[in-house]
Amino acid sequence: MNVVLISTYELGHQPFGLASPAAWLKAAGATVTCFDLAVSHLDRDVIAEADLIAFYVPMHTATRIAGQFIPRVRSINPHAHLCAYGLYAPLNADYLRGLGVTTILGGEFEEGLVAVYRLLLPSPENRSRFWGEGLWVKQSEPMISLARQNFLTPDRSGLPHLSKYAYLDRVDGCKKVVGYTETTRGCKHLCRHCPIVPVYNGQFRVVPFDVVIDDIEQQMEAGAGHITFGDPDFFNGPGHTIPIVEKFHQLWAFATYDVTIKIEHLLKYARWLPVLRDTGCLFITSAVEAVDDAILEVFDKHHTRADFVKAAALLKDNGLTLNPTFVAFNPWISLSGYRDLLQTIAELDLIDHVATVQYAIRLLIPAGSKLLDRSDVQQLSGPFDQAALVYPWAHLDPRVDLLYEAVLASVTEAQAAGFSRGEIFDRVWAITAHALNDARPSPRPDRASTPIPHLSESWYC
Repeated sequence: MNVVLISTYELGHQPFGLASPAAWLKAAGATVTCFDLAVSHLDRDVIAEADLIAFYVPMHTATRIAGQFIPRVRSINPHAHLCAYGLYAPLNADYLRGLGVTTILGGEFEEGLVAVYRLLLPSPENRSRFWGEGLWVKQSEPMISLARQNFLTPDRSGLPHLSKYAYLDRVDGCKKVVGYTETTRGCKHLCRHCPIVPVYNGQFRVVPFDVVIDDIEQQMEAGAGHITFGDPDFFNGPGHTIPIVEKFHQLWAFATYDVTIKIEHLLKYARWLPVLRDTGCLFITSAVEAVDDAILEVFDKHHTRADFVKAAALLKDNGLTLNPTFVAFNPWISLSGYRDLLQTIAELDLIDHVATVQYAIRLLIPAGSKLLDRSDVQQLSGPFDQAALVYPWAHLDPRVDLLYEAVLASVTEAQAAGFSRGEIFDRVWAITAHALNDARPSPRPDRASTPIPHLSESWYC
């Protein structure tokens, strides 16, 4: 039976969310074809011959793009069973079902995909479960599964080569091919704005040591010189992840990697930072989100402004680069608060560390968001917008929304023109100063920018 797995976008990474289920489905006997629409095109003939077509939707942008392709796929093959899986599938179940998707799988999805495949195999028993053009009478698999799975090594053989994806831009001007893997999924924390929380609800699952190492090995053999560990928080289980990076460095001492760690965990597990540095960690992404303690409390981030300052110093002292991310525009920020964010970034000497898209990140409130439990969010947000897949909101101070639009336009233009991070910071500062009617100059140090190792494709949702 023919199965097609489709990824629409995953931040410039070769999709783990295709490679992992591909291994499971092939082991179950399926003929599997993978399409990553971020770097390749659909093959109409393959789509026409498919029995099961599954879209991987790990993020907001990927889901919106999938929404554009699902009708096209249905027109090519109206008889195929359509599935959507990944973090955003259960959050947008009604929307996806409205497009013709029959099965929705969130959380640990590999076993669910195999179960759907097996139920589609021709047999008298299976035929009784369907009606019409291969649609379920009722979905048999749970929409969200947190079952502990026996992971297989991802099968990347059917994916575009790693060189087609984002690369590492090193400080020496050289570039490295980047691989991607995961050592854990889910997260033990309950940050209100995070889309992981409605699905995993404070739980996380471990990918076995040998599976992770084997996955890295096949990417190294394909030319990778750097690995992104895509765990929501690499220190959710340091007892699991530290041995992995120690083995990583033992086997590939020439290679580097990056991880994502909460500010809270950077402080709690500071003793492990030298190990990260000595095993090849180039930079650590951390979702700082805000420098206003009241906003951090709304998000339930479990860190403060002072913790951010302390963590930035800690990483600097340990020779590690901090890559902070922010939800710069949100309903609780003010004009002066936004300037305070910029001022803090400058005071901590992080201007060169901040990907410039971060200055224009605006809070998304997706379906299922824990922010919707707050009365103030309920009051400021409008009805769910199925085209945008969010609850739209407007700031109580219209000047903040105007500032957002001006910053987004300026950052987009400056990035296209090849401006440096420091130059873009100056532009954003000037726009903010104008909005405040305050002409104080940019606090950027009067010195040349310091190159920071970074991926060619920056994080956003």
